[in-house]
Amino acid sequence: MAAALERGRAAIARAGGLGWRRGLFVAAGWSLSALAFLLLGVAMAWIIWVVVARGAGALSPALFLTITQGTGGGLLNAIEGTLVLAVGGLLLAVPFGMAAGIYVSEYPFTRWAAVIELLADVLVGVPSIVIGYFGYITMVEWLGWGFSVAAGAIALAMIALPYVCRTTEVAMRQVPTELREAAYALGAGEASVIFKICLPAALPASLTGILLALAVAVGETAPLLYTAGWSNYLWNGRLIGSPIGYLTYAIWTFINEPFASANALAYAAAFLVTAFILVINICSRFVFDRRR
Repeated sequence: MAAALERGRAAIARAGGLGWRRGLFVAAGWSLSALAFLLLGVAMAWIIWVVVARGAGALSPALFLTITQGTGGGLLNAIEGTLVLAVGGLLLAVPFGMAAGIYVSEYPFTRWAAVIELLADVLVGVPSIVIGYFGYITMVEWLGWGFSVAAGAIALAMIALPYVCRTTEVAMRQVPTELREAAYALGAGEASVIFKICLPAALPASLTGILLALAVAVGETAPLLYTAGWSNYLWNGRLIGSPIGYLTYAIWTFINEPFASANALAYAAAFLVTAFILVINICSRFVFDRRR
């Protein structure tokens, strides 16, 4: 009996020591997490403050009404080019990305589904400059398109494609199985169940992924340097053989110029890109919250 009591006291002592160590590790983990969040918040606030403070001051009506003239002028051509390239990239990425996501979610155990998943994962990890170099070799040089809207839009579509595919796949898999079974029980065919039942239910989540893919594409510079080039003029409507302007080029180029007018254009472009991405993220959160 005495031995049993002694073993019980030893077990209690060990448990107390373990609880003390566990509490120490928990406190250390929360402290490191809070420190990391603080550092991230400070860095983000500093970036936003610099962009807003210097970019907002460079905004003017002429900035939105005139084209770039050397190292001065406005950003009308860059704003228009950014919208053209972003919309063109989405028009290419959304149909193919959603189709691939639907196929993977509905036929997950097929060979093609495994191939699509692998390609999507690989494409997410490919550096954007590699995609731009690939576009330069294939479209600008080999096909002879030159710097053009088509080459830039295809490069952005390649970047946005895996995001659209993956979000559509996850959204389709979140549709309740009971909803599918009820549709089949009422005599609906497989195509009707996918496109009339599951896809409308998954559309808000897919739209969130599309908006995030748009935000990623708008902030890209490297792939467009090799495919879209740059132009000080407005888009002439041609898809090939004609370069186009965009905001990220203005940031990348004019910030290194020794002229105050060029630096002002760079900060104004950075402010517009940041504001555009912020609006896209707010819209995606609004869509996600409404879906929940």
